[in-house]
Amino acid sequence: MSATAVVFAYHDVGCRCLSAVMAAGVRVALVVTHRDDPGETIWFASVERLAREAGLEVAMPDDPDDPTFVARLAALAPDFLFSFYYRRMLSPAVLATARRGAFNMHGSLLPKYRGRVPVNWAVLRGERETGATLHEMVAKPDAGAIVGQEAVPIGENDTAAEVFARVTGAAGRVLERALPALLAGTATPVPQDLAAGSYFGGRRPEDGRIDWARPAREVHDLVRAVAPPYPGAFTTLGGRTVRVLRTWWSQPPALPAAPPGSTAAAGGRAWACCGDGRWLEIRAIQLEGEPPLEGAALVARFAAGSAGMGQSGSGADRAPAPAKSTPS
Repeated sequence: MSATAVVFAYHDVGCRCLSAVMAAGVRVALVVTHRDDPGETIWFASVERLAREAGLEVAMPDDPDDPTFVARLAALAPDFLFSFYYRRMLSPAVLATARRGAFNMHGSLLPKYRGRVPVNWAVLRGERETGATLHEMVAKPDAGAIVGQEAVPIGENDTAAEVFARVTGAAGRVLERALPALLAGTATPVPQDLAAGSYFGGRRPEDGRIDWARPAREVHDLVRAVAPPYPGAFTTLGGRTVRVLRTWWSQPPALPAAPPGSTAAAGGRAWACCGDGRWLEIRAIQLEGEPPLEGAALVARFAAGSAGMGQSGSGADRAPAPAKSTPS
């Protein structure tokens, strides 16, 4: 049975899922995406490029809820409306333009981690799995009935970007499995139990400030959650702002007790002491205005006995200003 769709999409998940919709034989009447922000580091695939190369019509409205644009959607009268990592909530008026249903792909195992940047939050909170969920869109964010989902693992040293790559693959597979039933009208969405889940808002670069008085596991999870290409966790070293780009959960050496943020070199590796007394392996840092420091050069820097991280300097309360990379 043939069907038409309007696809709102952005980012890697947007490209992966738009491709799945086209492969299923759905006629895509319009692709709605965002203009890239010139202040953002664009490390992900372009929905606009993919759509134009496929000969699809593309729209990039500043406000998808503008009445004129909603009227355009209504005139198209698509069977389905899909949202794949589009960065704006869609109004009930937009959702109502789809004759057979509106569906969103979310990067978590709903009802957990409803809301913004779910992969980053899952890593930050030390989860050992997350996933992708296809669900009906309703007025409340990420609250509609679930059509399908798939879990992916989170390793203890995985960064959010590494986990996001797995979520992208899972999103494509969930959609591919769900589309036949959606097109045939036989899908049976399962209502969510929102009370069993959680909701989180967006994160800002300044939320990446490291508090070395926290346990090592929490510091490690923060670094992983905002590691490049995201803005990164930051602290101070020798009075200068420094981004901590990579930490590693490993067996710490027999180093003496030290104040939080103290640095040391042992066993050919660099270490920092956290608030629970555990030493955390530091694999890469970047001082303001300098290239990343890692490997033997980082070990030598820590072996030199400089002031600990976050222990001195007037820059402790100032977030670095890298090129913005907004989690999705």
